[in-house]
Amino acid sequence: MNLFATVLTYTAPSANYRGESAENRAVIQKITKGNLEYAIISPEAIRNAIREHLRRLGLPCNRERLGDEDQLAVRFTDYPDQDRFADDFFMGWLVAAGGKDRAKIMTEIQEAGRDPQRFQFRRDSILRMNMAVALEPYRHDSVFTQSPAQVDSPWRNADKSQLLHRETAYTAYQYPFALNLEDCATRPEWTRLLLRAIGELNDVAGNHARSYFEMAPASIVVRLTEQLVAGFDTYGFENDKGAHRLPEIVDGILADDYPGNEFLLGGQVVKDLDTDTQRALAGKGVTLERSPQRLLMTVADRAGLSEPTE
Repeated sequence: MNLFATVLTYTAPSANYRGESAENRAVIQKITKGNLEYAIISPEAIRNAIREHLRRLGLPCNRERLGDEDQLAVRFTDYPDQDRFADDFFMGWLVAAGGKDRAKIMTEIQEAGRDPQRFQFRRDSILRMNMAVALEPYRHDSVFTQSPAQVDSPWRNADKSQLLHRETAYTAYQYPFALNLEDCATRPEWTRLLLRAIGELNDVAGNHARSYFEMAPASIVVRLTEQLVAGFDTYGFENDKGAHRLPEIVDGILADDYPGNEFLLGGQVVKDLDTDTQRALAGKGVTLERSPQRLLMTVADRAGLSEPTE
């Protein structure tokens, strides 16, 4: 069985995911859709936050982000091991080695008591994701803040006061993810916690000292199906005067284009449905849940993902 989902975050000011700065101007990364630009957050940034949240939930993780280096930096506990580390299991890896380096690594693997036949230098990610795209186009908004001069201090970062210029967007973001649940069958308890982590996702894309933006779902749509593709617009959320809408999916279910019993809707998108539409969707077998977090646990139950054991 395959799980396809799209998350829509809450709407809030965001200055998180930045590209190269132009002098003192922090530039949000963007993508062009139609004739307009939309702010984006990369799947790599989302995956990094999921790794850290899995660690906070108590799962063993191989990669750790180091926050006090002079560049982006991580530390690995050991060579990749999908049997020991949840992040290796879900995210995959690439060990760029060849020739003598490969032989040396295989020797170290064997000396550590691991089965060399099970070691891979490359493994694809089980968790498939795409970038988060803003729901509203970028309006060329900027915010200016003043960094004060440091006087009679033991250290200082600049000789004088600085005017900081950062691009800002007021928007929600939507992003899809997918799992082949057969690939997760050996670790159902880890997969359940992965869904919980997505339901509570935060600390994506940095700049948290100045910009707090949650990536947890305000609304979510999930499809559990034997199909190998989602079969619906995975960027299908629309903002209708503040209401969350999924017109392509809702209309498709009501017109019998999609089997309703494969779909689960959660969060604000359910609250914004009128009573007649809720009844019609329920009559088609759609699961409706006002809480996105409860919906993800319902998905876990339906997929047979067991509770973690102590």
